Amino acid sequence: RIPVLQIGADIYCDSQLIVRELDRRFPQKPLSPSGSLALANAVEQWCDKSVFQAAVTAIFGSIGDSVDPAFIKDREALSGQPFNVAAMKALAPFATTQIKAQAALLAEHLADGRAYLEGSAPGLADAAAYYNFWFVRSFSPGIADRFEDLAGFDAWFDRVSAIGHGHRGSLTPAEAHEIAIKAEPEATAILPADAQLLGKTMSLAATDYGRDPITGAFIGSTHYSLTVAREDPGLGRINVHVPRLGYSITPA
Repeated sequence: RIPVLQIGADIYCDSQLIVRELDRRFPQKPLSPSGSLALANAVEQWCDKSVFQAAVTAIFGSIGDSVDPAFIKDREALSGQPFNVAAMKALAPFATTQIKAQAALLAEHLADGRAYLEGSAPGLADAAAYYNFWFVRSFSPGIADRFEDLAGFDAWFDRVSAIGHGHRGSLTPAEAHEIAIKAEPEATAILPADAQLLGKTMSLAATDYGRDPITGAFIGSTHYSLTVAREDPGLGRINVHVPRLGYSITPA
């Protein structure tokens, strides 16, 4: 559904908040090395919405007839809207032009010879932009494989692709649960503007296509995040954190 990071009994939802939390905990290896995290977050918002929607329409307009019905049902439950393959087919040519136009904006930003969007080193902005074009090129070959007339774009794409995925370990769900059971959530603070909500049962939900709410006692906020505490019979107390940007908070 959405990227989730678990650290002990704290659950961080959505990549924009995960990156900010990782940078807070590991400042010696920042994910936005140029110090432009705010600009990178703006790029992420742009790419996660307009670029992603164009990519989805182009891809499923070309392969929609072969998509597993269970996947379609899952997407409809997530968005609360029909997964209309026929409509996406009709819009696919237009969506493809939008993908090219978005790539042209990135190429324009790279025109000064920089290797990555944030400068000489890769950062969050590159990851946020790259995945959409990887998505299209991986699942719908022939639509937007290369943009040879956009100077610098394909070279940038190849540089980001070459970064790879590093070294990853894995945990079973049972192991992750055991870590949460043994841990205590970190202490939280709350902004004065939100103090009247402290302790109240609130629902947090994304304001775009994925709207499954997260309900709990409201216990924390920053300019960038909202936090609720949940009591789980098997895990005890866990704190769930979501970004403030792009999420609503309403009484449960």
